[in-house]
Amino acid sequence: MQRSQFELRLLKAQVQPHFLFNTLNAIYYEAYMEAPQTALLIERLSDIMRYFIDQSTKEYVQLATEIQFLDNYIALEKMRIRPEPEIIFHRSVDDQRKIPPMLLMTFVENIFKHGIDKISGNNKVYISLYEKDHHLVLQTKNSLNRHTDSRQEHGLGLNNLRQRLTILYGKNFDMHTTEDNQNFTACLKFPLT
Repeated sequence: MQRSQFELRLLKAQVQPHFLFNTLNAIYYEAYMEAPQTALLIERLSDIMRYFIDQSTKEYVQLATEIQFLDNYIALEKMRIRPEPEIIFHRSVDDQRKIPPMLLMTFVENIFKHGIDKISGNNKVYISLYEKDHHLVLQTKNSLNRHTDSRQEHGLGLNNLRQRLTILYGKNFDMHTTEDNQNFTACLKFPLT
């Protein structure tokens, strides 16, 4: 009896995302006929959701998959912000390597959550992903948002990331942020397997 209940829950969990993606595909088709730019947004959102459902629970994912997830997220954010921010994403990595999923997202998400100045529109973002001494290094640099809401909670995502890195790598990682009068810089470095 317990096994049957477990199997039913598992099947139900599979049906819900399947229904969601079928619905998104139908909306995508309608939007493509009338508003191709909207269709592109729907497609990117669908890819992000598929990543959350299919990949984020795995122990490791290909770096190429993680980078595509970041590209989709950045593209969605760029489309919603006017004027569109200047974003340079340089990568020099073997994208067939495997890493734990969602390690890179926190820094990129923080750029858009805390670093984008929607009032002045002066937004420059640099993201660099490279390998050095058998480690993966992610560096981000963005202009400071002088109009940020001081009531926004800061640091929760970074604290969670630090805890996760500690569980995964012990003390064998580096994560730090710095701020000067104009820019916010973050760096993450952890071993490649």
